[in-house]
Amino acid sequence: QVQLVEAGGGLVQAGGSLRLSCAASGRTFNGYTIAWFRQAAGKEREFVAAIRWNSRTTIYADSVKGRFAISRDNAQQAVNLQMNSLERDDTGVYYCAGDTGVILSNTRSQAAYDNWGQGTQVTVAS
Repeated sequence: QVQLVEAGGGLVQAGGSLRLSCAASGRTFNGYTIAWFRQAAGKEREFVAAIRWNSRTTIYADSVKGRFAISRDNAQQAVNLQMNSLERDDTGVYYCAGDTGVILSNTRSQAAYDNWGQGTQVTVAS
């Protein structure tokens, strides 16, 4: 199992940027697909972005495409989510999740991931 810890959340004005990080420990995560999900108050958790274990495939929710960028540094055992042009609807708790053996078609599914971080709050003020 790998332990995941998110950092980088905070309060930002609409149009601003934040960079979230997901640090992994416990075992090497080179073979892990890592995804970001978010949950707004009163809403279900939703997929945001993911990066496959080989770093060659990134997937984004339509709502963040062109504004968010996910990247990973296997040497540092970290995945970053650069969030630009933030909107009020981006507000929520952001979670990173990871697992091995995630098939491409399941990348957006929460059920594909057994390892989750505790979450970090992102608040976008207008």
